[in-house]
Amino acid sequence: MKIIKVECLPVSTPLKKPVYMPNTRITRIDSLVLKLHTDDGRIGFADSGDTSSWYRGESQDSMASMICDVFAPRILLGEDPRRIEKIVGRMDLLGRDNNQAKSVVDFALHDLKGKILGVPVYELLGGRTVDGARLGWVLSAGRPADVVAEARAALAHGFSLLKLKTGHGTLDDDVAMVSAVREAIGPDVRLTVDANGFWTYEEALKTIRRLDRHGLELIEQPLPHWDIEGMARLRDKVGTPIYADESAQELHHVKEIIDRRAADGLFIKTQKAGGLLKSQRWLTMARLSGLPVMCGCMIGSGLETSPAAHLWVADQWASQYLNEALGPLMIHGVWNSADIPAGADIALNIPRFQDGMLYPNEGPGLGIELNEEFLLRNRTEGKQPRSVSL
Repeated sequence: MKIIKVECLPVSTPLKKPVYMPNTRITRIDSLVLKLHTDDGRIGFADSGDTSSWYRGESQDSMASMICDVFAPRILLGEDPRRIEKIVGRMDLLGRDNNQAKSVVDFALHDLKGKILGVPVYELLGGRTVDGARLGWVLSAGRPADVVAEARAALAHGFSLLKLKTGHGTLDDDVAMVSAVREAIGPDVRLTVDANGFWTYEEALKTIRRLDRHGLELIEQPLPHWDIEGMARLRDKVGTPIYADESAQELHHVKEIIDRRAADGLFIKTQKAGGLLKSQRWLTMARLSGLPVMCGCMIGSGLETSPAAHLWVADQWASQYLNEALGPLMIHGVWNSADIPAGADIALNIPRFQDGMLYPNEGPGLGIELNEEFLLRNRTEGKQPRSVSL
């Protein structure tokens, strides 16, 4: 068995309402769908999720180029798709960084291998530990009254934690938003704040000290991704636990965070880690250090959500903690997957989101049926699909 064709399809999915983060207003999800074809007619596929110039530094074009110009001709074409360890290792040798591009290949390989063996991806990851992943709800930055209303609704729909994004105005506005939400939901609800690495050290120190009184579960990535030493200094001077996201990318970054004692916990994204195989290594390092891990997402379709859904029910360490892979709900502005209109997503059968829980699909591979009509209708304007064949 071998891979004989690689396809990259640029897709843009509109959001029902914009998502606000520091210096960022997201109105659509620009992602890349990958198809890997084998000589026996099977197809494995995956969705990159949203691309971001400031988070991963990758785009639809950069991923398509890395996959079609490097990975396909030098690694994938002619290779047995079941040899995931070998392929991932070669991608790391031939491509520096580009973890989102690598992750899409990894996801599609896992989908393909599951289809070949006739099992769900979670079986390839060690088997099922829990039935579903408990979810936290991520709230876009905004006016206090609007954020409070959304927070109350999220709790009413069963979500276990609330994460507040910053950046809708000044730091004073951020503090006012957090204060309003905490007052509205009471002292016992799990509440976090994510600065996405946009604060300076001085801003972070002053702001977190103002927020300490609100009993937050954690502050996520208060400093730029490169400032691990600053995270360590900051952690010693504030009362709220500090978690690393943007700083915790490659395994050597995770090791540095652990060695410097720069965080109380970590956030993983399967795209940031470079795929499911490398995410398992990432989680092992967290387990060895006793660090809790929450799961974020790049915001994407039901197909984008699927790898994280399978990982979170399989990995015993990860399954203890919350998952924030909410992409389809955020795109369509709903609380449960049953409320998403038929045919409105890249996936025809979105993984089940219900009452603040996420459940992976049960079919072979990722268990996703691809919505080909959606891919054609929502092709990114001005961009063409790319394919490479053996």
